[in-house]
Amino acid sequence: MMDSKSQISGKLSETCPNGRVSSGISGLDKMLNGGFPQGHIVVAMGDPGTGKTTLALQYIHDGLDKGESCIYISIEEEKESLISTAASYGWDLQEYIENNKLEFLKLDLSDIKTLARRIRVELPELIESSGASRIAIDSISLFNIMFDNSIESRIRLVDLNKTVKKSGVTALYTSEIGMKNSFHSRDGIIEYSADGILFLQQSEIGSDIRLVIRIIKMRRTLHDRLYRPYDITENAITVYPTEMVFQDEGPGV
Repeated sequence: MMDSKSQISGKLSETCPNGRVSSGISGLDKMLNGGFPQGHIVVAMGDPGTGKTTLALQYIHDGLDKGESCIYISIEEEKESLISTAASYGWDLQEYIENNKLEFLKLDLSDIKTLARRIRVELPELIESSGASRIAIDSISLFNIMFDNSIESRIRLVDLNKTVKKSGVTALYTSEIGMKNSFHSRDGIIEYSADGILFLQQSEIGSDIRLVIRIIKMRRTLHDRLYRPYDITENAITVYPTEMVFQDEGPGV
């Protein structure tokens, strides 16, 4: 019998023969040289209003649309709110939930012991039973700030990442950026353990305010390193991979 990791690889080979997983955004896929490398943990960092949750939903919907099973883990928003947000872009997530193709998991941050057990025991079981190939976690920042100190936060994050990596899924986390350094997450931890970092921001370009995206890092693949503009419309996120944005590069991670 094939293990869950082999089954995931088999499913993805049909839609991603080059070992890539589409972000759900064609312009971003071009920046990524074909999409996220399969099995990566990618973090989308940005301020409120830059479309992080939309990006996570778009990524998950792309997988569902291709026949994959997916898991959406929410730290803050309720399932009904996320379903409503998706519906505003024309995506009927309720249908996928009823057909057992999409699992929603709402984590309760008030009970650390229960949370730790759900990550260690329930999440691997859910991934295996559902055959999920994609996971979105929105937002990892809230997950990290619930712990008493940075050491405990780092330990729990490592446990989570080990679980995700062992399963073979391709994961997209969202994160708020830090107050002192906009190129780092609020907790300053997740970007060092992730395989890839996407940086989303609102930027003043001339007399306009534009949304721009930059790939800070993406392990084991060539990728665009320049800022590129994007829009959020009724069709969700559209990235313009050939348009130039004249802005300082800033540091990497």
